[in-house]
Amino acid sequence: MDISGQVAVVTGSARGIGKAIALELAKAGAKIVISDLNVDAGKETVEEIKAGGSEALWVEADVSKNDQAAHLIESAHQTYGHLDILVNNAGITRDNLLMRMSEEEWDSVIAVNLKGTFNCIRAATKIFMKQRFGRIINIASVVGQMGNAGQANYASSKAGVIGLTKSVAKEFASRNVLVNAIAPGFIETAMTEKLPEKARETLLKLIPLARLGKPEDVAKVVLFLCSERSAYITGQVINVDGGMVM
Repeated sequence: MDISGQVAVVTGSARGIGKAIALELAKAGAKIVISDLNVDAGKETVEEIKAGGSEALWVEADVSKNDQAAHLIESAHQTYGHLDILVNNAGITRDNLLMRMSEEEWDSVIAVNLKGTFNCIRAATKIFMKQRFGRIINIASVVGQMGNAGQANYASSKAGVIGLTKSVAKEFASRNVLVNAIAPGFIETAMTEKLPEKARETLLKLIPLARLGKPEDVAKVVLFLCSERSAYITGQVINVDGGMVM
């Protein structure tokens, strides 16, 4: 799945799933634009990509701010002369039971996870439509499909991402802009590493494959959706969850 010469913006790519996606696309030949609010980790990811022989650019951006999201896309386009791939991975959690959830906890999650995805898509599609080519991959979540106690804000944001994906896919299909979403299940990240052993055991019982996923499991599906092997796929949600949601 060679994507040599293509330019990919990956938001929230300083670490975790976003970093794995950036590394996977770089290995396949893409030039990567790393963006995050974690400056130190983001720059380290850029250096790691460069050490592997690929091109990478660092752009700090808060995608919940429309002007910063536009600046991110514009910086990628101006630096490389074109833009081919947008991976909307940036996301946050502010977990709490609904009765205790503050307005700030609700607003901040919706702003980053849903509005941030909208902001980046709107900026990028101007370029994609003009060049009649583009690949947009939005990172949703199984929580957006099944809900989760204590995550009403997060579940709503990810359900919104799924609806946004399908709507944009219908709007831009005629311009060869393919838009899909990936819904990861429980993935081995810094967040899941903090789970107590008993909670982990309970979680594994819900997963038919009886293991947590790895960031690379998600990254490989992103690469597939960026490649010509997925040229007839748009508006879809692909679960990478070990069979948790069927």
